[in-house]
Amino acid sequence: MSNTVQWFAVRRALPQRQATVLTVFSFLLPLLVWALVSYVPFLWHPKVEVTQPGSVTWFKEGMLVERPVFAEQRQLALESEAEPPEGKRANPVYLPAPHEVAVAFYTAFTTEPKRKSEKWLHESLWHSITIIFWGFVLSSLVGVPLGILCGTYALFSRLNEPFIEFFRYLPAPAFGALAVAVLGIHDGPKIAIIFIGTFFQQVLIVANTTRKLDVSLVEAALTLGAKRLQLLYRVVIPGILPDLYRDQRILLGWAWTYLIVAELIGTSSGITWFITQQARYKNFDNVFAAIIMIGIIGLVCDLLLAKLGKRLFPWEQHKEQ
Repeated sequence: MSNTVQWFAVRRALPQRQATVLTVFSFLLPLLVWALVSYVPFLWHPKVEVTQPGSVTWFKEGMLVERPVFAEQRQLALESEAEPPEGKRANPVYLPAPHEVAVAFYTAFTTEPKRKSEKWLHESLWHSITIIFWGFVLSSLVGVPLGILCGTYALFSRLNEPFIEFFRYLPAPAFGALAVAVLGIHDGPKIAIIFIGTFFQQVLIVANTTRKLDVSLVEAALTLGAKRLQLLYRVVIPGILPDLYRDQRILLGWAWTYLIVAELIGTSSGITWFITQQARYKNFDNVFAAIIMIGIIGLVCDLLLAKLGKRLFPWEQHKEQ
């Protein structure tokens, strides 16, 4: 009974061992489903991979055909007493098996691009990271101060938030053509899309975080004679800093979700160019590998920021406990 209470405790942290087990399972379960669909033929496998064309002239070894089509051709060959084709059940080309994607993780970094104009995978990844970096940094340089002002003073809130509430519903990719017209076809419009996609949400989230600051702290500072700038720099900002840091971690993940769309604007570049090219040549193992790489980079960045946050704000751990 006590174990059940521990697992389902309301708003209480799980013991370290149980939390670790659940974290591992959160990754293993999707991988298990993927492996079952890939390796167990009777679960799905809607195609047949031709291993021996037989008398069917348009069949080629390694070719993927629909199961009904393969069964029909095999039956026709048997009825005409010709050599029947042979094959094994397989998944479509767009669903590679886990081991194929694992191999692609290595080969994508070691295989030289087919064309001189194309970049290596690590170069594409680094280019995408720079797009994310500049778009998010520029968004934060404007959005965070404005959000703090909106959360602190009703004047800034009424002057900015109604329009921002309206604008945040406009999809950032819709401004792609305008961004290209103004900023050119290279990295400028891509950074602009990341900026637009995060800035307006950032202002509202930071403003809401600022409003959660204990009012008694603000009142005490004003009673003691704090000026406007002193109130911001000595009370408001220090008071919201841990929550503001968490907000930025979440918003950084938001910036990554705009990356693929942003890199399609103007000249294709970065990891998006790599994914597009590999999909064009039906190298879907490389496509899956690149998509998973994006997730790994984002997760590693978040874990590093989380560890840094524990160093910067050690008192927050005691609050959670």
